[in-house]
Amino acid sequence: MADLRLPALRWAEPPEGPVLVLLDQTRLPAEEAELVCTDVPGLVAAIQSLAVRGAPLLGIAGAYGVALAAVRGYDVTEAARQLAEARPTAVNLAYGVGRAQEAYRSAGGDGEAAARAALAEARALHREDAQGSERMAGAGLGLLSELLPGGGYRLLTHCNTGALISGAHGTAFAVVRAAHLAGELRRLWVDETRPLLQGARLTAYEAAREGMPYAVLPDAAAGSLFAAGEVDAVLIGADRIAADGSVANKIGSYPLAVLAKHHGVPFIVVAPVSTVDLATRDGAAIQIEHRPGQEVTEVRPGVPVAPVGAQAYNPAFDVTPPELVTAIVTERGVVAPVDHGNLTNVCSETRSSESGTGSGMMKA
Repeated sequence: MADLRLPALRWAEPPEGPVLVLLDQTRLPAEEAELVCTDVPGLVAAIQSLAVRGAPLLGIAGAYGVALAAVRGYDVTEAARQLAEARPTAVNLAYGVGRAQEAYRSAGGDGEAAARAALAEARALHREDAQGSERMAGAGLGLLSELLPGGGYRLLTHCNTGALISGAHGTAFAVVRAAHLAGELRRLWVDETRPLLQGARLTAYEAAREGMPYAVLPDAAAGSLFAAGEVDAVLIGADRIAADGSVANKIGSYPLAVLAKHHGVPFIVVAPVSTVDLATRDGAAIQIEHRPGQEVTEVRPGVPVAPVGAQAYNPAFDVTPPELVTAIVTERGVVAPVDHGNLTNVCSETRSSESGTGSGMMKA
């Protein structure tokens, strides 16, 4: 099955007033249940608990959050601030918030017309993400065929980058899905992705629904796969890409890049241009979110796996330097080699007219 039974995010207007309805990702794969957000504090809590997550979807959620505040008559400026600060590493969140807030201001900054403008902008961003996902899938499949002309790909992915984080089929997972539909996916290796298991819980859930040949592995087992020659390419998403091409992604991505480099395996990042932050100079300037230690010391809330009082190191993301990245696939084309000049080119407005042509394949 190609689609989720419940969408990852939807706007609804019941009699009691507009709401944002989320597929609660903390309850997957055991249960598909929806979480209803009636105000921005509720949405912020959902973002921070990872009920809604993934860079593109966070941008969409942020835009709808601004619209929710506007339509319900709350303080839009304060709502935008709370939303933008909810997950500091994920640049898409601030991007979506900023777009909806600017639409609100441009329409007068008050009243029904401004609220409608914010909602229209959120819906536009939602549509754009879906269209961009399809273009990235085509561009990524084209890149794989260029790098690995034999087909029959064995692909390794980390964290979750599919329909759960997108208006369509995602980023890196969308490329995997395109390979599967083309009959070229031999095996999908799914890192379980510690400590919250977004790979085992979410990517495997999506792979199973798509009928893909997949297997889940402990993060620490990836090296043995590379050594055995069982990985043809690594595909990951991104939460922020700095101006020099450094990629912040879910913790555990950087070790995969090192392994891929050592074994001569392509390491491919798939992300929309909204994830590229040209204002952040390099990887060292990316603010890395640190999450509660209990996510490491407890197997689930109240069930410890470490001694009481144990300290934990729990960064949510790590940073992969550009020299370890084979290419960045965007909805406007493929950035290779990965450097400041090529990133700037692919993000520039003058290139945007090319974004809908062909498969989306374009070397920057």
